[in-house]
Amino acid sequence: MTEGCYRKEISAGLEVEIVLKKDQRTGILTKGTVKDILTNSSYHPHGIKVRLVDGQVGRVRKVNSSD
Repeated sequence: MTEGCYRKEISAGLEVEIVLKKDQRTGILTKGTVKDILTNSSYHPHGIKVRLVDGQVGRVRKVNSSD
């Protein structure tokens, strides 16, 4: 799974699904819109950490494209 692992794939305003810290064991995904990118490196194996518009913080597992 490489989706959401590269910072260049994520931008503010993008619809994504993240896994919150409390949901890492279960893998429950939370949908939302990216407000801030918190990971500074260009790649992270567990997903880029972001803050959603509603304030929740987690790692991107899926990018929802609007094709």
